[in-house]
Amino acid sequence: MVAYLAWLINKIIDAYILLIVVWCLLTWFPGAMQSRLGELLTRLVQPYLRFFDEHIPPLGGISFAPVVAVFVLYLVQYGIIMLTRIIGY
Repeated sequence: MVAYLAWLINKIIDAYILLIVVWCLLTWFPGAMQSRLGELLTRLVQPYLRFFDEHIPPLGGISFAPVVAVFVLYLVQYGIIMLTRIIGY
């Protein structure tokens, strides 16, 4: 049961990382954020990214908050994997 739960959480994190990447790609195209997909992704991704936007200033007009946010999610995934190995599942 613990192994399945860890697998499920890892898959959800993978999907969320994909959403962040797609959202970042949409920001490069004019008008894409006003589409239905852009608005949906903004509602899903922006609450998480807002924390990093507040604490990480943009450098040269480029925000590195999504990069740090994805890195933190990878660290969480790695932590979950290590916990399941420690538990023994």
